[in-house]
Parts: sequence; C-alpha cells; structure tokens
Amino acid sequence: MKVLIVGSGGREHAIAVSVAKSKQVEKIYCAPGNAGIAAVATCVDIGAMEFEKLADFAEEKEIGLTIIGMDDPLVGGVVDVFEKRGLRVFGPRKNAAIIEGSKAFSKDLMKKYSIPTATYENFDSPEKALEYLEKAKMPIVLKADGLALGKGVLICNTLEEAKEGVKTLMLDKQFGDAGNQIVIEEFMTGREVSVLCYCDGTHIKPMTSAQDHKRAKDNDEGLNTGGMGTFSPSPFYTEEVQKFCEEKVYQPTMDAMKAEGRDFVGILFVGLMLTEDGPKVLEYNARFGDPEAQVVLPRMKNDIVDVMNACIDGKLDEIDLQFEENAAVCVVLASDGYPLHYEKGKVITGFENFEEKDGYYVFHAGTKFDEDGNIVTNGGRVLGITAKGQDLKEARKNAYAATEWISFENKYMRNDIGKAIDEA
Repeated sequence: MKVLIVGSGGREHAIAVSVAKSKQVEKIYCAPGNAGIAAVATCVDIGAMEFEKLADFAEEKEIGLTIIGMDDPLVGGVVDVFEKRGLRVFGPRKNAAIIEGSKAFSKDLMKKYSIPTATYENFDSPEKALEYLEKAKMPIVLKADGLALGKGVLICNTLEEAKEGVKTLMLDKQFGDAGNQIVIEEFMTGREVSVLCYCDGTHIKPMTSAQDHKRAKDNDEGLNTGGMGTFSPSPFYTEEVQKFCEEKVYQPTMDAMKAEGRDFVGILFVGLMLTEDGPKVLEYNARFGDPEAQVVLPRMKNDIVDVMNACIDGKLDEIDLQFEENAAVCVVLASDGYPLHYEKGKVITGFENFEEKDGYYVFHAGTKFDEDGNIVTNGGRVLGITAKGQDLKEARKNAYAATEWISFENKYMRNDIGKAIDEA
C-alpha cells in the first residue's frame, strides 16, 4: 500500500514514523513535508490547502490511504473532496471538523448534550462582549471562535486585561477572521490533560493520556505557543477519571455529533481540566495534537494503518488498542523569540547522535534543506526531542539529555517540561 500524509510539522513526522513501521506500507509520500520527514517519506511540493492537487496526486500515484494531519485542511473540507473522488482518506469531513473550527459550535454542542464544560457566552459584537465583561467575575477566558494556530486563547486576570483582549481579538483582528466571534468563559483551575481518541462515527477509543505545556517560558510564563513540550501518560489521569470521561465525555460527544448528522471519523482530541467538581472539557480538536502525537504514537503497540482503516470502515470496536507500559517526554527546541519574532536559516547539527538509539526520536517541526544540502531552521518550533523511559522521571531525564545532542544558533527550550511529574 502507498500512503500520503498531508502536513509539514512534528505531528506529521510522528505519524510518518508510525506508518513506516507498518508491514503493509510499501511507500510513503508527504505533502509538503519537511527535512526530517524526507528521511522516511518522499516529500511532494503540494500545499496542505491545495485540495484538488492533493487528490490528483493521490489518484495518479494510486494512494491506498491519505492521512490528513493538520486542522486547516480538515476544517476546509479536504476529506469531502477526496471522498467525492472515491479516494480513501482518514480524517473528519468538513461538517464534523467544525467541532474544532468553531469554538462557539463546540460549546453549544456541549451545553445541548450536557457534556461537562465551563460556563460561557458567545459574542459576535465587541460592544456586547465589553458590556458582559463589566459584570463578569475575574479571571476570565477569551477564545477566538475560529482556528488560531493554538494561540487564540487569552486568560485575563483583570477587567482591563479582558477589555484589551476583546480589542485584540475582535477589533485589531490579531488572529484574522478567527476573532469575528468570540467565546467568553469562566476560568477553571486544576490539572490539564489531553486525550487523543480514535473515532469511527459510532465508536470511540481513547489513547494514552498526555499533558502539553503551552506557555513559551518556564513556570508557565510568557506567551501562548503551539506547545513547548509534553509528557505521557499523565499521572493525574487516573482510572477513575478515565471511567468518568468515557461515560460523560467521549461517548456522549460521539453520540451528540451523530445526532446532529455530523458523524465524526478520525482523531478527536479532548482537552480536559481536572477541576474540583470533576473533569470538564476545555476544548476539542479534530486531529492529533502537536506535540502530543510525538509522545503518544511512539508508545502505541498497534499498527496505525490497521487502526485508521478500522475507523474508516466503522469497525473500530474490533480493534484492541494497546500502549506500552512506559512513559515518554518531548521537549521542543525552538528558535529564540518564538512565538513572535525569530530568525530562520540556522544550520542544525547533531542528528547522527540519534541513529541506532532505541527509544529516542528527533521529530522535525520547522526545518528544510538549504542550497548546500544542510538541514536548517525554518520555523518557530524547530524540533521535538522525544525519549522514552521506564517511568516519567526516567523519560524526562533521557529527553533533556538528548536535547544536548542537537546544536543550532538561537536554540531555545523550556527547562521544566514534565516538572509536574515530581508533584504527582
């Protein structure tokens, strides 16, 4: 079988590495890919939003399975384009990907079907939003309704900050049209946990848990980013919490989407907050998380192609999803200045240190080849250094040791990824 992966980041690299383990796969393509993905797949110069070109390529190369890694093409309807042409594709259709594409939709869905989440209101008028804030309890959370690269969430501690947040999202349009409508919701406290789930429209199977670190700097300070590192499993995601989520969150979400005529097939990412009142949903995504995929997929025992095909065929209930009894930690190496201003084109060295080392991975996020064939930085998040260990502490120690094997100018990372492990 030939497989096409759509995307260019660390998540897609992790997917490609998993797909490469499958005995059924003879050839992997990635559009557009990156310098690291090029080691396991043939990279194709087609953008993730060029749906017809992607479908043409899949037809021409007789691709047996296309895996959509990114949110933008899913929300834009790439799966619908592929399906209309009789092409086999993994990911939710446009009418189901709205669960990520619109925060207002997902909040309304949770309210309608009694899925636990923070109390909220939706606003498409900045004046109405400002009026609401005058009587609201602080701190409070503002969310851009649409896709904002994982950065469209503002936690405001004071009324002044909240008012400025409305201006940033709705008037200054910092995240473009994503801020045309916003969600204002109560500020929840507790441990955050991310759970990725395979879905076939009817059945849902959660994977092992993970926890992301969104802020740019140590101690969760600095600006929101796409993610600076993650670990798996979360020691706070107990069997009791999992049971609650399976009964009150995961299956009810699948049932709700089906009842709305939006059968969800693909990956449902559920962001949870473990509050004093029990687990509540922070957000939904319609694809693998990044960098969550980089710690979850290396621990999965199953053939990923088998699982994805079962999802497409509505037979996920026949899959016994299994994960290794160990742990993994991913530390993101970024370009200093991310997520605002940073330089590109810096030569990266040290990849040879990862060769023949079991349990260590270097997932490329923002890299490319320069004219001389060197691998250089090409984004804010450059690499995801992942290591496994018998437990979280060993995995964390291994991951940080491995970060020293890589060098490039302006290399930056957080030094406290997984620090919460010590408090568990």
